[in-house]
Amino acid sequence: MKIASVDIGTNAVKSKIFKTTPTSMEYIDGIRSPIRLGSDVFKNGKISEKKLNELSKTLQKYQKKFKKDKIDQYEIVATSAFRNSSNSEDARRLIENKIDHPIRIISGLEEAKLISFHPEAQQGKNKMFIDVGGGSTEIYIYKSNKHFVQSFQLGGVRLMLKKDEISEWKRMENWLKNHKEMETIIGLGGNIRSFLNTHNSKKMKSDNFYKKFKKLNGLNTKDKIEKYGFAEDRADIIGFALQIYERIIKQLGIRTIKSTKWGVSDSIAVKTFHEIYSDKISIYEDK
Repeated sequence: MKIASVDIGTNAVKSKIFKTTPTSMEYIDGIRSPIRLGSDVFKNGKISEKKLNELSKTLQKYQKKFKKDKIDQYEIVATSAFRNSSNSEDARRLIENKIDHPIRIISGLEEAKLISFHPEAQQGKNKMFIDVGGGSTEIYIYKSNKHFVQSFQLGGVRLMLKKDEISEWKRMENWLKNHKEMETIIGLGGNIRSFLNTHNSKKMKSDNFYKKFKKLNGLNTKDKIEKYGFAEDRADIIGFALQIYERIIKQLGIRTIKSTKWGVSDSIAVKTFHEIYSDKISIYEDK
């Protein structure tokens, strides 16, 4: 059976497709569409009709692919941009009616808890998983057989548009004080992964991170595109997203920074996989 997931993020819409058996999941394909809902939400407080139309058409294209690939089981979730939009419920209903499929707006804490589905989330010590998105930052830590999760209103698009609040930075700082023993960061999302990939690294020591980040941050968007080959919607926000990592690294004295391809769409797919094969939902075939 093939399954899929869709993550309606603040800076882009992403989907991943997997082939499954009762005992395995195999990644097949991924799609990414650069729809920046956050530019509407953080500037005007709500998602515009234009963006909603663009989102509807994009999701309909995904559905056509799902149908072609014979994928019946998929979940669509929406994160920070939808959470913060004043018209989130109206927007959700509008999109649902156009695509004839439910959309679930998840909270920041649920988004952080989803990181627990990462295959290495409960392995090893003194490490934290950080997902810096366009609108929010989610952190997951597993220690002493307990899950520690938190979400902060800090993200690449939000910082770029100067919509971050000092009080939110302070809230993150205070929460991190309870986790001073952390030594390693595993970063989720395209920003940290793109940064490490441009330096042909799967991991980087903190002193090297500071040097490389300072060099990147000194370039304008055009130069970042030319030098590193970034897409425009990556080049303009990557420096802002990395600022959040830098703040955390400095406060906790992090030694090593790693990245992972894992994201919300992976976790949602794993969740769907467990539901299907644990008989929590029934699958009916059309006769």
